[in-house]
Amino acid sequence: MDPMKIQKTILLAVVILFSTVVKSQKLAIIPQPTEVKAGVGNFEITAKTGLKFDAGNKDLKRIAGFLSDHLKQYYKLDLKQTQSANDMIQLKLAPSEGLGKEGYKLNVNKNGILITASTPNGLYYGIQTLKQLLPVDSAASAAASAPVKVPYVEIKDQPRFSWRGMHLDCGRHFFPVSCIKKTLDEMVLYKLNTFHWHLTEDQGWRLEIRKYPKLTEIGSWRDETILDSKTNKYDGIGYGGFYTQDQVKEIVKYAADRFITIVPEIEMPGHSSAALTAYPELGCTGGPYQVAQKWGIFNDVFCAGNEQTFTFLEGVIDEVCELFPSQYIHIGGDECPKVAWKKCPLCQQRIKDEGLKDENELQSYFIRHMEKYLISKGRKLIGWEEILEGGLAPEATVMAWKRNTPAGSIAAKQNHDVIRCPATHCYLNYYQVKDIANEPPGYPGLLSLEKVYSFEPIPDDLKKEDAHFIKGAQACIWSEFISTTKNLEYSIFPRLCAMAEVVWSPVEKKDFNGFKERLGTDFQRLKMYKINYCDHPY
Repeated sequence: MDPMKIQKTILLAVVILFSTVVKSQKLAIIPQPTEVKAGVGNFEITAKTGLKFDAGNKDLKRIAGFLSDHLKQYYKLDLKQTQSANDMIQLKLAPSEGLGKEGYKLNVNKNGILITASTPNGLYYGIQTLKQLLPVDSAASAAASAPVKVPYVEIKDQPRFSWRGMHLDCGRHFFPVSCIKKTLDEMVLYKLNTFHWHLTEDQGWRLEIRKYPKLTEIGSWRDETILDSKTNKYDGIGYGGFYTQDQVKEIVKYAADRFITIVPEIEMPGHSSAALTAYPELGCTGGPYQVAQKWGIFNDVFCAGNEQTFTFLEGVIDEVCELFPSQYIHIGGDECPKVAWKKCPLCQQRIKDEGLKDENELQSYFIRHMEKYLISKGRKLIGWEEILEGGLAPEATVMAWKRNTPAGSIAAKQNHDVIRCPATHCYLNYYQVKDIANEPPGYPGLLSLEKVYSFEPIPDDLKKEDAHFIKGAQACIWSEFISTTKNLEYSIFPRLCAMAEVVWSPVEKKDFNGFKERLGTDFQRLKMYKINYCDHPY
């Protein structure tokens, strides 16, 4: 054979091999796993491939069902349970693996796919990674039962933070059950595990409380909504909605099946116009009050000097605890003006009787009272960073949100757990691009994808020995200008992908350019899942 031809043949083989290795190394996984070793070659999932798992374990059976449904819906492959040792996808619990509660191992080789974890949570997250290894192009045009290639790979992965969340404000605008469920499905694609559900606001009370029916009969409805604060123009259209307790139970189970904890928020002592409109005797003046028709902060708040206020809120908490098994109950605690308290005889008498210095300490008294009640119910209180005012309740967890404030560090230094969500990096209701001419409505201001990605949950001024009090972070959506599922998704994506990498991946693995490259493939997945997203975030 011609030596030149031999050299060309060898060179071509090397190029093909190198291309295969490079392609296998560019795995578009978000969030970036802890350890990834890419191999050369692919395992093919076919109609003959089986699913292997312990069918006697309800969690594993459910998780296998999720994977089976995904393969059936997007790849037209209907896999059956098997006990075979090869040509299978196996889900295996191995408590001795040392992967923690949410870690997993995923191995793909010629014999099949093995996902190993210490708990069902970890197996479920391993499945999310497997879904991201599946080809997007073949899903769009696959013939029935066509093989699906999965690259050989070894992955060992576990999260950096235990609280990986997203907050949704359903007070200003009400999102239907279908939207909440879809949002939960979108969260788990990126291994988020906490849904902070903001259920009460000045503009609407959204949770059925059977002991106090007026909360939804009156408090869930506003007569109109402001369109333009500059011209003081309103739409003249009544607006309302609330979740029944049966719907809440349905959503809580839906989330739990996907290893998401729902943390409900019941606002107090401020942001309470809707509740006061329903029960005016709970305010400092007795009303009349109005479910707010515009956005902002309002001076009418729960009366801290009236024992009826605490009786009422304890009754609300009783039903909230029955509906939500979450360890945490969020009591708001933010943006509470003290104007009414300063003028209220009952509040001033409370300050005197309790030996308090001022209205800030009265707020602390209010929060401490509610914390004691939550502890008596076996729960923990979490609140926005304003609960620091007047002194923290003994076991409270602080959600630090304000711009350029050291609240997270202050709370951690006092040995309190902290969830960080500064508006500068985590409020996804802000516009995500500079040119907003053709963008859907958003909150004035800019929060780019790159800035979300740059967020570091552990503050620079926090000593290493206190860093463990930072339990995680979350993205937040406030809904003043977001009223539809379509616009909600557009505000969330792709910035939620960046937040997911912030809270899951090791800090040394973060690389925005690499993230952008992986995001290109992820856009195709979002399109496949029919998720609305901003396709020009740069």
